[in-house]
Amino acid sequence: MPLLVQKYGGTSVGSIDRIKQVAAKIAAARAAGHELVVVVSAMAGETNRLLALAHDISEIPDERERDVLLASGEQVSVALLTLALKESGQPARSFLGHQVRIATDNAYGKARILSIDSTKILRSLKAGEVVVIAGFQGVDEDDNITTLGRGGSDTSAVALAAFLSAQACEIYTDVEGVFTADPSICPEARKLARISYDEMIELASTGAKILEIRSVEFAKNFSVPVHVRSSFSELEGTWLVNEEESMNNVLVSGVACDRNEAKITLLRVPDRPGLAAQIFGPIAEAHIVVDMIIQNASADGTTDLTFTVPKADHKKALAIVERTLPAVNAQGVRVDTDMAKISVVGVGMRTHAGVAAKMFEVLAREGINIEMISTSEIKISVVVDAKYTELAVRVLHEAFIGKQETV
Repeated sequence: MPLLVQKYGGTSVGSIDRIKQVAAKIAAARAAGHELVVVVSAMAGETNRLLALAHDISEIPDERERDVLLASGEQVSVALLTLALKESGQPARSFLGHQVRIATDNAYGKARILSIDSTKILRSLKAGEVVVIAGFQGVDEDDNITTLGRGGSDTSAVALAAFLSAQACEIYTDVEGVFTADPSICPEARKLARISYDEMIELASTGAKILEIRSVEFAKNFSVPVHVRSSFSELEGTWLVNEEESMNNVLVSGVACDRNEAKITLLRVPDRPGLAAQIFGPIAEAHIVVDMIIQNASADGTTDLTFTVPKADHKKALAIVERTLPAVNAQGVRVDTDMAKISVVGVGMRTHAGVAAKMFEVLAREGINIEMISTSEIKISVVVDAKYTELAVRVLHEAFIGKQETV
């Protein structure tokens, strides 16, 4: 029988009634002739509740123990869903990350999957069972529990689909697919029938909350077809696929925003070789992802060095920078957490000029000041004051997609 991997997010398993509905969907897929591996997230709000408990004890909780705590949310979900499946007459077996040996590195809170031992999964499938696996978690080489970061269940599901050579990976969530913008910000946003892996990687990296970026990277690297669809509808969703020729006819496929940006500026740093390595080496060792970087040399031989990190990591990053200040002779450091990144994405941008100029013109008309800029061949991102987030998304969507431009 063809193998499907299905992933159900927190809202999909947010109550006992919804868990029963998921069990019914799984039963229908089984009746249609599929073998099933099902990945589930913690119930809606549970990860935040557990994280709040950790912060009630420590402002910066020990990372290993935080992961032990957070991984318990998925243990509840897999047990409840497996009970619901058994109750409905479906043979099923639940597994935690360490039980099927989802091996990761030791970057607590943002671990990367290195390999998956499929032995127990295949044995359970051969016995005719639905395999229910806890998403978001794994285990390092020293048997420490690790978590994959926000959206990590997506990564768990796509990685399993890749390692098991599944026919497809279905990501069930509370939206009907991938839209040209966040519909809660831009009511004119439209659902895309298909989107390339590269476009989805850029959208995920710039704030679109539909899929976690590493899940899309797995899908691209292993050519896993991914179907993003709603748990609460039978409508076709959005397929992630290899780039198709027709996609190049659309200049911009989506507009994304990310309020999870913090900006750190080192003031009047001597402009000399090795400066960047001294600053960013320790940050990298702490597994903090740096997004944008701007360095401006001045006439007196000093520079202000500005970079952005995820808001959740800014305190840790700031502590590292402050320890580095004496070594780099910086005269101070400034932090701004009230920032947002706004991006336009589209494979059509590879071969057509003028997107950046139009983007800057549209924002200027609205009095929105651009503080930082970064680009790739299919993306342009700017950092602006967070209070302009929704306005910026709406005006850019209207400019590029409202009257869909083709090239």
